[in-house]
Amino acid sequence: MIDKFIPLSVPNLKGNELKYVTQAIETEWVSTAGPYVNEFEKKLAEYVHAPAAVSCQNGTSGLHIALITLGVTNEDIVLVPTLTFIAAVNPVKYVGATPIFMDCDDSLCMDPLKLEKFCKEECDFIGGKLLDKQTGKHVKAIVVVHVFGNMADMESIMNIAEKYHVKVIEDATEALGTHYTAGKYKGRYAGMLGDVGVYSFNGNKIITTGGGGMLVSNDLRLLEHAKHLTTQAKSDEANFIHDEIGFNYRMTNMQAALGLAQLEQLEKFIRIKTENYFAYKKAMDGRNDLKILAVRDGIRSNYWFYSLFCASDYRYTRDELIRTLKENKIQTRPIWGLIHEQLPYLADRSYEIEQAKYYHAHVVNLPCSTNLTLSDVSRVCQHLL
Repeated sequence: MIDKFIPLSVPNLKGNELKYVTQAIETEWVSTAGPYVNEFEKKLAEYVHAPAAVSCQNGTSGLHIALITLGVTNEDIVLVPTLTFIAAVNPVKYVGATPIFMDCDDSLCMDPLKLEKFCKEECDFIGGKLLDKQTGKHVKAIVVVHVFGNMADMESIMNIAEKYHVKVIEDATEALGTHYTAGKYKGRYAGMLGDVGVYSFNGNKIITTGGGGMLVSNDLRLLEHAKHLTTQAKSDEANFIHDEIGFNYRMTNMQAALGLAQLEQLEKFIRIKTENYFAYKKAMDGRNDLKILAVRDGIRSNYWFYSLFCASDYRYTRDELIRTLKENKIQTRPIWGLIHEQLPYLADRSYEIEQAKYYHAHVVNLPCSTNLTLSDVSRVCQHLL
């Protein structure tokens, strides 16, 4: 039907999902114990070339645990992007630390040039610690988000982090499957470049468990601590003895059954996303008022979301375009509201935010589900061109 609804991003559950979930139900392993949890962790770790992985309830809980395992406290500062979903930053407040907001570059990910400038001009490097000049607090970590499946400039960011002894948390919640194809990190996956990486399996992600997440790292001791924390920090399970504050963050066997079936299809999903991305891009070729934002050179993106840039001379404003497509049963969305402008963060510092404001005003995310057909892409483009 030409007037069917085209959603922005919905799950694709056409593999072994029902089979595995049915098995979980029939064996009555439906909670946080059960074989699918361990199997999903094992298979995902193998996929991204990690020594192990630790499942959790969502990407947000994974970021929370990552901060704790890296020793971030209320005495510390964490550098964060403003152009991202607020869940990437809220865990910084959970541990009582202070966020400072950084700008993006043309990839929509954190700008390493401004990151370097902040470290050099706004901080002192004393005794192996990067100290904020204004507050004297230790800048202990950076949260880097790989926005929409693109890869941040991790070569530059990791060089800065190593120079100033700052920990790096990769929010790869949108970038499962994205990896370098050239350069220093050739073959390395998003999430496996910093000290710890976090994936999300929310309903709109490239694979889903309904809700769920996963932590990965090259540091087995960090992962062991993460698993301990996500399971209520039990040091003696039989006698219910706990040695620190833990959390009820463990993934359920039902979720993991769904995730395992989804992971089996991940590369197929990426092929579909790639084909549709280039179909959109081809339709925009030669136009000056519209373009699909490119991904970074030297990477294989998972092409999770497609970002349409609408120039100032385009016939619609960003909001007018979203409204027009909605009237034609096509769901789109703007980029998230910039976090440093959100009510909970108005008192926190931001540093030279310019590009994020520019892209926020001009970018619309187009339908990108793995259920999307080339005919659907063509219909969306008819309303754009």
